[in-house]
Amino acid sequence: MKIGCPKEIKPQEFRVGMTPDAVKEAVNHGHGVMVETNAGAGAGFSDADYVAAGATILGTAEEVFAQADMIVKVKEPQAVERKRLRKGQVLFTYLHLAPDPAQTKDLLDSGVTAIAYETVTDDRGGLPLLAPMSEVAGRLAPQVGAWTLQKANGGRGVLLGGVPGVLPGKVLVIGGGVVGTHAAKIAAGMGADVTVIDRSVNRLRYLDDVFGRDFKNAYASAANTIALAREADLIIGAVLIPGAAAPKLISRAQLAELKPGAALVDVAIDQGGCFETSHATTHQDPIYEVDGIMHYCVANMPGAVARTSTQALGNATMPFMLALADKGWKRACAEDRHLLAGLNTHKGKLTYAAVGTALGLPTITAAEALDL
Repeated sequence: MKIGCPKEIKPQEFRVGMTPDAVKEAVNHGHGVMVETNAGAGAGFSDADYVAAGATILGTAEEVFAQADMIVKVKEPQAVERKRLRKGQVLFTYLHLAPDPAQTKDLLDSGVTAIAYETVTDDRGGLPLLAPMSEVAGRLAPQVGAWTLQKANGGRGVLLGGVPGVLPGKVLVIGGGVVGTHAAKIAAGMGADVTVIDRSVNRLRYLDDVFGRDFKNAYASAANTIALAREADLIIGAVLIPGAAAPKLISRAQLAELKPGAALVDVAIDQGGCFETSHATTHQDPIYEVDGIMHYCVANMPGAVARTSTQALGNATMPFMLALADKGWKRACAEDRHLLAGLNTHKGKLTYAAVGTALGLPTITAAEALDL
């Protein structure tokens, strides 16, 4: 198979879809890999690194898209990239279609077979290709939240860890999954007073057993959520419904009940955000204020630590990428129901029910797509 890895063009996105190690593995399996020049520069990988691994360097993204049977990326294809996709081509990347009707329409119109990292599953009910970026984003969330809280940035001027004689800042983490757990661990490590809320009692039981001395937890009823939000200096939104739009957990009207200058970090912004007032921002211009509350809603948080993120993502995606290349997408998906769960579009058909529900579009099952 001819595998193409273009340079990411989303603003301030420094990750790259394939590491030199992934290229070497693909080449060792007999595949050809084409990498756009300087695609890995932001993550610290040079063209020479890719050539040494066996890749061919191409000068433009157009060449990569035109020649490749499968495109491997990080972020969802931007509008100019979507015009280069074609029927019969496989796209393997993050998509986050539920809050993005324009992208969904373009992918359907192109006829491309699009497999989304974020909906691939595993035997434990997890999302193995989302998990590494969730870990990175979770660990970054208290760091960027602490920065947003600084007075010069519009925040309350609260130091999360406090100092002797001054109480630490209060952090509320909404969602006790991968993002929330990593966010809570880092915030607690910074010395903050941390509470995690979730609607799964079993998850809360696990968090209490493992981290009971590090941070508190509570059930995420509507009343509990707003009561704890009123006391928080920093609120981290870490809620995920796989493949679907994120629920809105704090409304605009409720911002008036929060502490002036409190910070909201919305890690769910890729799926539309879990605060009503959230809208996507970039690393270049990451924060904004609504009704006296500071919002940090960068849609590609892990891109800030591109080398770590690229390596972590590459470790997770490599086995699936090789399966798609070795067997072809149909056989690979037919033999692996977890990879099949990643299929979002094929030949103009939407194949992920949660996206169809979010956008009001008809869907077929991924299994039905195997027969098209």
